[in-house]
Amino acid sequence: MTYTYCAENIIENSVDKMRFELGDTLVEGGADTCLLCDEEYTAMLAQSKTWQKAKISCLKAIIMKLSYEVDYKVDNMSLSLSKRYENLKKMLKELEQQQTGALIGAMTYNETEKAPYFYLGMQQNPKAK
Repeated sequence: MTYTYCAENIIENSVDKMRFELGDTLVEGGADTCLLCDEEYTAMLAQSKTWQKAKISCLKAIIMKLSYEVDYKVDNMSLSLSKRYENLKKMLKELEQQQTGALIGAMTYNETEKAPYFYLGMQQNPKAK
């Protein structure tokens, strides 16, 4: 498994850009500091049709990994590992809402187009009392 990051490459849709957008740029520690390895990011990018879907897939994989981490406290020292999970879960929810909003926006009726086949009240009988 490899863990690389080059900030100069974030202008392209690549592993480096995905690491940058997800905040997974501390590659010096390898598996101890990175959320996913380069091969996992590459696989997610290859499987997804769009950048947003790839980002959502990566976030889901990261969240599954982090879901097993627990908070730890000894005397005055504490590690709140669940905070990372909560922050990434919030990011995933926002991305999914953006994705859903984009789909709904694309399906809305435009006045210049032909009227939709289905419309509100089309099955109501005006002669019925």
